Order: sequence, then structure tokens, then C-alpha cells
Amino acid sequence: MAESPVSAKETKSTKENVRLGLVGAGAIAQLAHLPVLSKLKGAQLVALCDNDGPKASSLAERLGIPDVFTDLEDLLELDQVDAVVIATPNHLHEPHVLRALKSKVDVLCERPLSLTSRGVERILAAAKQSGRKVVVGNNHRFRSDVQQLYRFLQGGELGRLIGVRAGQYQFASSRTGWRFRRPEAGGGAFFEHGYPLVDLALWLADFPEAIRVTAHMDRTRGSTTVEDAMIVHVECAGGISLSFDVSWAYVGQEERWWFEVLSARGSARLAPLRVVKILNGKPTDVSPSGAAARESVFLQSYRAELAHFIAVVNEDIDYELPDDQLAVMKLMEAIYKAAEEGKEIRL
Repeated sequence: MAESPVSAKETKSTKENVRLGLVGAGAIAQLAHLPVLSKLKGAQLVALCDNDGPKASSLAERLGIPDVFTDLEDLLELDQVDAVVIATPNHLHEPHVLRALKSKVDVLCERPLSLTSRGVERILAAAKQSGRKVVVGNNHRFRSDVQQLYRFLQGGELGRLIGVRAGQYQFASSRTGWRFRRPEAGGGAFFEHGYPLVDLALWLADFPEAIRVTAHMDRTRGSTTVEDAMIVHVECAGGISLSFDVSWAYVGQEERWWFEVLSARGSARLAPLRVVKILNGKPTDVSPSGAAARESVFLQSYRAELAHFIAVVNEDIDYELPDDQLAVMKLMEAIYKAAEEGKEIRL
């Protein structure tokens, strides 16, 4: 289970700042990691690594980061680095994590850990052998509204979980790059936007065993490209069903992201969190109230995630090996197999 952001923030440590190296200076690093790490208590960003040297140097100069590298090997030779944050393209996650573990440093890696379940197994084995910690950047788990929803579900207030309905619609874009090349990205719209939804659904449902999967994908850009849209249905043990609907080529009036939990005695949806349960025989809104967030859900989730990682490195909170990512990746592989073969896959 992800540590509560509140608990992570309240944890005090007498240790010195954790000295971090950030590997990858792309979009997610610039939008989330760099803004958060530049102000995060208990952390000191001491090195930045990216194969685009001028870009990395410019960012480092602006943020006061002492060392800049274009090669991970050189960064890992820096004695001042206690841990690294891996924010490189998907296909580089596994080799970069394995190299960091070999150098005996702790790792926070953006999802996914690897493009295959075998790769995830290799990382889990390497983490055990090295005695170092690996944390996966599933930032949705650390959202304050998700943490509240988790407590509702764990407390049994909504009754037996029936299912999750989730999706994301994003307008079509003329962008190109590694996300549109399957060997580097792992997949298209569903790998980019569906993976975090699958992880969140499984985590909130306490990882029920998947029994069978059906999926349909569309490749509007041509048969040789990654998918632009996918609809997925997963039937799990205990009568739990998961449905996902994702597109990054949506034609409509507005982009959308949704996540809804259905239970025997209530329901809940995110963004913002709304919870309804049966009270005295009637559906009643029992949504938590509170002050409006001072920052976006996006930045808040990354701030809590990175604070959690610092607490894990400092051993201020318990650490759990992320073996749940093996279940996520095996389900992702089954989803893509079902879509590509056009038939139901039984697990």
C-alpha cells in the first residue's frame, strides 16, 4: 500500500538530505520532478543526466544543480549520489534501474519498471540481491483524493466492491517521438494512459486475480503504428469487473479523465472525489469536505510520491518490494494479446 502523503510529510528524520540524481530531463521531469525536488525538504538534487547535454546544462544552471552528465555511468560514479530518479523513455527504465542497483543506490523509477513481465522479474531479483530499494512512480496512488477513497474502501463503508469504470480521452496530436514507437514505448494510447488506470484499479481493489480479458484496439494512423484507442474489460475473482476506455485521438468538445468505483452499498468517483452510500435506505452524499487544494492534483501527487521515496530511503517508513508491478505487467500483456488476437484471453 502507498504510504499516506500526510504520514510521509509528518515523518521527521535526523539524517542529512538525501542526495539525488535525476536521470532524464524530458517532459515529466520538467513538469513534475524538477519543480517538486527544487523545494522538497529532506532532498537535495545534486546531479542531472540527459543525453541532450545543452538542455541538461541549461536546466541545471537555472536550478542550481551542481553536476551535469550525459551518461548514466558517469553519474553513478559520483560519490555524492545516494539515490536516483529514473525519468527516461520507457524502454530505458529496465537497463537504467538495473545499472543503478548494481551501483548500490536506491531508485525511484517512473512507470513502468520494464516493458515486459520478465523484465520486472529481473529488477525485483536484482533489488533483492543488491539490498537496495526500488520504488515505482505510480503517482495516482499518492493523490490526496485517492488516499481518501482508499480509506473508504478499506473501511468497508461502501460494501463489497463490484467494479471499476475508468478512462481517458485526449485530443489527437501531431506530435511525434518515442511514445509513438512501440519498441520504445511498449504500446500506444493504452500503455501511456491505460497503464496508470490499471495500476490504480488493481491497487484500490487489493489486486484481485484476473480471470479473463477482452480488448479492442484501433490504429487510425495505420497498421504499423501503436494504437490510438482501446476498450478493455477484465473479469476478476470475487465478481469484480474492471473496464477501461482510452483514446489519444479523441474528436469531441473536451478532454476527459474519469475513474469510478462501484460497490454493493455505494459508489465513488474521482476528480473531484464524490462518495455516495446508502444511509437509512437512501443514497446519501458522504463526500469528504475540506479546503480547496493549494496546488494541482498533478503536482500534489508527485510531491507526496517523492516525499514517500525520501522517507523510504531514510528508512523512516516501512519499505515493500514493488512485486505488485509484476501483476500489473502480466495483465497489460494479456490485454495486448487479447486486442491483437481479437479473442478472449483466459489467465
